Amino acid sequence: MNEAEVLAEFRACDALLEGHFLLSSGRHSASYLQCARVLMNAERAGRLAIATAQAISRDIRAEIDMVVSPAMGGLIIGHEMGRALGKDAIFLERPDGIFEFRRGFTLDQGAKVLMVEDVVTTGKSSREAIEAVHKAGGQVIAEASLVDRSGGTVDLGVPFFPLVQINVPTYAPDEVPAELAAIPAIKPGSRKS
Repeated sequence: MNEAEVLAEFRACDALLEGHFLLSSGRHSASYLQCARVLMNAERAGRLAIATAQAISRDIRAEIDMVVSPAMGGLIIGHEMGRALGKDAIFLERPDGIFEFRRGFTLDQGAKVLMVEDVVTTGKSSREAIEAVHKAGGQVIAEASLVDRSGGTVDLGVPFFPLVQINVPTYAPDEVPAELAAIPAIKPGSRKS
């Protein structure tokens, strides 16, 4: 899938939003990709996961033992990536603000993990999730996501395979342009802080 095809999937289900958004990274944006809406259709989610899996280099795909994703945003695409790759998929939660495995999920010592996110902007959530996997004894060998909003600048410390790279400006709280600041900000993501 190319960028136009991916964005067409988002537009088809009203998942490409315009306004003033406070992202989970703490940055502000005039547009938001609501991945939950694009993934609410199982057939579409499956197509996007297959395309994302195909973006991962063959040698890395061959090494993956487990797919892990951070809840909430990465949960659906992580599950679908597990299906596309023929691997089990589990997820991390942060009930007290720090990612951890719950629900009896564990990793074998040294398990090679593919981290899967819906959208990566600054990489903060991804790096926190990667750290949680390391603490649990796993080794994150790569990350995949539907969307890279960083413009290709994010460094996760592992190879990164986004389905599409979108360069939509984001702003620190003290950099928000006046025309965007005039619109009340909404926080559509799942992260509280």
